[in-house]
Amino acid sequence: MKLEASAGLVLMGGALMAMVAANSVLAPLYDGFLNTNVRMGVGAFEISKPALLWINDGLMAIFFFLVGLEIKREVLTGELSSFDKAALPVLAAIGGMITPGLVFVALNWGTPENLRGWAIPTATDIAFAVGILALLGSRVPVALKVFLLTVAIIDDLGAIVIIAVFYTSDLSTNALTLSMLGLALAVTLNRMGVQRIAPYLIVGVFMWVFVLKSGVHATLAGVLIALTIPLKENNGDKALLHRIEHGLHPWVAFLILPIFAFTNAGGSFAGLTVGDFTHPLTLGIIAGLFFGKQAGVLIVTWIGVKSGLAKLPDGVTWRHIYGVACLTGVGFTMSLFIGSLAFGNDDTMNAVRLGVVAGSVLSGLLGVSVLRTAAPRPAASAVPAV
Repeated sequence: MKLEASAGLVLMGGALMAMVAANSVLAPLYDGFLNTNVRMGVGAFEISKPALLWINDGLMAIFFFLVGLEIKREVLTGELSSFDKAALPVLAAIGGMITPGLVFVALNWGTPENLRGWAIPTATDIAFAVGILALLGSRVPVALKVFLLTVAIIDDLGAIVIIAVFYTSDLSTNALTLSMLGLALAVTLNRMGVQRIAPYLIVGVFMWVFVLKSGVHATLAGVLIALTIPLKENNGDKALLHRIEHGLHPWVAFLILPIFAFTNAGGSFAGLTVGDFTHPLTLGIIAGLFFGKQAGVLIVTWIGVKSGLAKLPDGVTWRHIYGVACLTGVGFTMSLFIGSLAFGNDDTMNAVRLGVVAGSVLSGLLGVSVLRTAAPRPAASAVPAV
């Protein structure tokens, strides 16, 4: 199977295993593993966290490092390198982030304690969404796959900004200064033309430690160090960025994201009733992912095309765009991640998990149904002259 499709299935398997473990006789073992305290340190300097937070702060920093590499590549040489290429996916991503947040806030306005979760339905899970699209094979044009991938990458960039601005705790100036010194050193390595991974890796670990200690979420260290990785070829060899991205992608897709799904998707659904789906927090996430995402992407894209700011890719119809708009509502991994930042790991997370799973499943099913019946648009060159 194609990498994108199989990665999505493995991710789904990790989530299902978590739900089974959390709702069976394995629940005590599952909870015990998540809460196992792991300490690392040198002398008086120590980092002590439960296993769940090591995964969310550590392994997810590697995921965001890969996202940072993809963003840099797309901006400098890919689909975001020119206005003509970037206009449509940028507009789609903006609509897909603003509208779900507004839907969530509207449904939770009467419960101020829930408003911290406004960003949960704004996210799109790259692995799941692209994996679902890959399963449809030749039914969808290649240009549509590129469009969805680009929208998802921009969506992740938006998530990075949201995390930095809205989910940062009290800042430690000293730790933040040390992390910025690490960033300056990484930029210096880039300027010197260093094409080996080891120096960047050492600096990246240094940055991660002090970003973590600063109060800014540690995953942002992964993005920052990624932006310093050289994209220029070295004496005919592939650029270091390309080599790292190619080598890291399978590890992220088949190990890191499934582990994250396994440790974050498990919530007890004992005693679940219909009323749980109408809880403002859960309902806001479901409605944001299912209605807000598709409405935001479709409406803003339509406005962009009709105003002349952007144009549809060759072979892509409005039905295709609507199907992809639905798939952007598959928030899963990123939505769970933002939910964990907003509410920690208390009982509120069960409502978050229920909303994310329900909204993502509904969005995925509708997106597949729409795209299976979408016919390709003839390319302009294929239209006979009259």
